[in-house]
Amino acid sequence: MKNPKSENISWHHGDVTRADRERVHNHRGATIWMTGLSGSGKSTLARALESALFERGCSVYVLDGDNIRHGLNRDLGFSPEDRKENIRRIGEVAKLFTDAGMFAVTAFISPYREDRDMVRALMGKQDFLEVYVECALDVCEARDPKGLYKKARAGQIPEFTGISAPYEAPAAPELTLRTDQLTVDQCIERLLAHLSAHGYLAPEPEAAGV
Repeated sequence: MKNPKSENISWHHGDVTRADRERVHNHRGATIWMTGLSGSGKSTLARALESALFERGCSVYVLDGDNIRHGLNRDLGFSPEDRKENIRRIGEVAKLFTDAGMFAVTAFISPYREDRDMVRALMGKQDFLEVYVECALDVCEARDPKGLYKKARAGQIPEFTGISAPYEAPAAPELTLRTDQLTVDQCIERLLAHLSAHGYLAPEPEAAGV
């Protein structure tokens, strides 16, 4: 990671610590990074997880690939260099959300393993959970919710992941969800179970004997 161009700057720590914020939220902060092909179900799962966590009283926000490109990353295209910068920027934003004691749920293709590893390196230990939203290419293409695969096959979209640009699947994700085999509800159950089993979520009142 390059050093900032600006000189004479220092990181300022606030009087409210991350532990203070997590105590109020009653859960640990973490970035849940969903990666997978277009049409694999990342955004659908991200929104469903956001709703499920919100209903449990958690502080959570979804950072979606398309939404980020409307503002923060509107100056970036889809070249390998721009993809890398896209992921770097959102990684920095997700890190801030995590430091605020929140769940940052991201939904980005993020096709390059090196770029995802870069974000993992930004985070504190156990702050980054890579979730591989795995789905067969032919299923993603059959879904084609935005008509992008059709355009890519016609040569209208250059450097389209899975067709004319590569996708590097995670080598060792914290969780893999086969969305061509599991329902949305089943995926959310597995996500919540993972978060609970690894101490990110406090037990629900019933489980705690309340």
